This record gives sequence, C-alpha cells and structure tokens, in this order.
Amino acid sequence: MDLAVRCYETTRSFPREEAFGLTSQIRRAAASVAANIAEGHGRQTTNSFVHFLRVAQGSLKELETHIILSRRVELMTDTNAQPLLGLSNEIGKMLRSLIRNLENKQ
Repeated sequence: MDLAVRCYETTRSFPREEAFGLTSQIRRAAASVAANIAEGHGRQTTNSFVHFLRVAQGSLKELETHIILSRRVELMTDTNAQPLLGLSNEIGKMLRSLIRNLENKQ
C-alpha cells in the first residue's frame, strides 16, 4: 500500500497529457500489487495464494518498467524514481520469500 500511495503522490506532478498514459499505468500497476496480495490472501487454498502473489510480482515488474521509462523520458527525476525502485525491490524480495515459504509448506 505504501508503494501505491507514493506512486500516486509522485505522479501528481506529471503533465496533464499523461493522465491516460504513464500516470494511469503507474497507478494501476502499483495498486495491482497490493490488490493481488490481498485477493490471494482471501482465497481458500495456498496454491491460489501463491498464484496471486506471482501476479503481484508481475505487476511489480510492470511498475518498475514504467518508473524507469518515466525517468528516461524525464517525467520523473532520479530523486523521485530511486526511492520507488528501492521500495519495489524490497517488496519483490518479500514476495519471493513468501512464495518460497508457502511452497515449502506444501
């Protein structure tokens, strides 16, 4: 959730013509990470949870790509991009660890 909030805050400064471009894509991908974790947690089986955690990983990679692109086209500064990428990296490690632990329980 913190990553999604920070992405929303960061994209507020994007130009208006990006509202349906990178702004929307970044916000959607960031929200999707948290939403898929929550949805998977609410499922009845460990396999379903792991599936949704993997979907969250995919959304996280999509988000990272959009952040890097935003930096390269100068919609975002390094000062804004690096903390988001750092937090994304931490979340990715947590997701991988959780998936590994859940799979080992089975």
